[in-house]
Amino acid sequence: MTPQRSSRPGRIAVAALVVAALTATAACGGGGDDDKAGKGAGFNAGATGIANPSTKAGGTLKFIGKQDLDSADPQRQYYGMAWDFSRFYSRQLVTYATKPGAAGAELVPDLAQEKAAITNGGKTYTYKLRDGITWEDGSPITSKDIKYGIERVWAADVLPGGPQYLRQVLDPTGAYKGPYKDTTPDKLGLKAILTPDDKTIVFNLPKANGDFEQMLAMPAGSPVKKEKDTGAKYQLKPFSSGPYKFEKYEPKKSISLIRNDKWKKASDPIRPALPDKITVTINSNIEAIDELLIKGEYDLDLNATGMGQAGRTKALKEHKENVDNMQTSFVRYVDIVSTLAPFDNVECRKAVIYATDFASIQQVRGGPQAGGDIAPNMLPKDVKGSDDYDPYGVLARKGKPDAAKAKAALKACNKPNGFSTNISARSNNPGEVQAAEALQQSLAAVGIKTQVDPIDGAESSSITGSPAVVKQRNLGLIMTGWGPDFPTGQGFSQPIIDGRFIADNANYNMSMTNDPKINKLFDQALLETDPNKAGEIYKQMNHAVSDLAVQMPLVYEKNITWRSSRLTNAYSTAAYSGRYDYVTLGVVK
Repeated sequence: MTPQRSSRPGRIAVAALVVAALTATAACGGGGDDDKAGKGAGFNAGATGIANPSTKAGGTLKFIGKQDLDSADPQRQYYGMAWDFSRFYSRQLVTYATKPGAAGAELVPDLAQEKAAITNGGKTYTYKLRDGITWEDGSPITSKDIKYGIERVWAADVLPGGPQYLRQVLDPTGAYKGPYKDTTPDKLGLKAILTPDDKTIVFNLPKANGDFEQMLAMPAGSPVKKEKDTGAKYQLKPFSSGPYKFEKYEPKKSISLIRNDKWKKASDPIRPALPDKITVTINSNIEAIDELLIKGEYDLDLNATGMGQAGRTKALKEHKENVDNMQTSFVRYVDIVSTLAPFDNVECRKAVIYATDFASIQQVRGGPQAGGDIAPNMLPKDVKGSDDYDPYGVLARKGKPDAAKAKAALKACNKPNGFSTNISARSNNPGEVQAAEALQQSLAAVGIKTQVDPIDGAESSSITGSPAVVKQRNLGLIMTGWGPDFPTGQGFSQPIIDGRFIADNANYNMSMTNDPKINKLFDQALLETDPNKAGEIYKQMNHAVSDLAVQMPLVYEKNITWRSSRLTNAYSTAAYSGRYDYVTLGVVK
């Protein structure tokens, strides 16, 4: 989940300035290229601009992370950091601009010569491909390769995981069964996509959707060469359409990418491809990761979820010049499972919100600087439709619990003495178990008894993502987080609140909300081509979600992020939840 937009005053103006600065630096031969890797670029240099801009190529870029990619297969990826990382080896018709801040969310042509020619009342999208785009074996990337890659999204039985937007928009009735069950000779039987020649691809949507190009920018829109497709095993060594290819991949251990010598810079305006090699090391010890980063063994954290308490304390005290205080576009929140008693009563759900000590949870997560600002509602600030709607007065009471209203709500749902439930929290997500324990303590004050059930984040799709397991383990409250798949109300909210997205496995609508009013508001917004008018509809949707009390937002997340002194071109981008834009990074050798 990705995943991805962050709110920063004046970021667009800043972005324009720093892009100009990077261009000027490049023209002068590259700032910082002659500097040895020593002192960092300065506190917040990568959060407010570009830290150590450079065009110098060479060296090895070294990632470390507590958790592996959910998949290296582009059609199966849903972790935001995996989407960011995949730009090293996969391309799409359109992608995001390599610019800092809010400007990074701009869609720009990638494999396509231009953005789509949109006709037929917003239902037909036509693209012409660039010259010189090739696979890692030197063969040309064709429109049929793009169509085949997208068709793989339909093969959920073989390739589970990944967003389903393209499938829902192009084939809402589910008529197509995917390329592995396709009976056409070329395995290209999806009728909604036409490939009149190798350089042209046409998408015909049954119904207009103003966010369609955003969906094509996801890794799910990547081409796959049919002859190289190994089904479920493809994730072990995807065939590269980008500047790097896989040298070695050991899941849950390490990744090594090397240059793709068949990639042509002239065909790719997006990727500078500065490092000679890119490595990833997986280490489940969060404290050890911070220590290794500070020692200079690695350049940055792949997962980008922020340093732990001990690591950030040391970094801020002794190496502040290597630290960025990133405003992410993630909301950390609690799903209140509306199908589990007593949460099938809205008043019992409200009781939890009134009883919660948001200020305490904020402090546990690192305070305003490392944890984030208390969130009054679910929609991130930089998604159109966001406002300060706060029906439970969370900001007015400065995050403190309102025991009187909590007890009144308990009485209204016929549980005056409270009730019992369990709280799920991911043990390898920084601060999540501690936040669950803080929630447990505040709920106990009004008679709501809870047990914290820690789970491995890598197993969340089969535990909290399984409604049957949630019911079995009585997980009434689920600690989680979410960032936009793309910067609209659809891109953030639909997978986690639209009832038509509820699934038996890998379910992200963990509150099990299926409200006709909310579902209808999504349908209305999707037909709106004016982003501002769509935003007004998403505002109504977000208010309706708040009124139902099915999700309890905690904070708009910030974190303390480490960047090594070797790292060049490090900047926060709205395209990837405020993370660094991985594809532009380089290193001082």
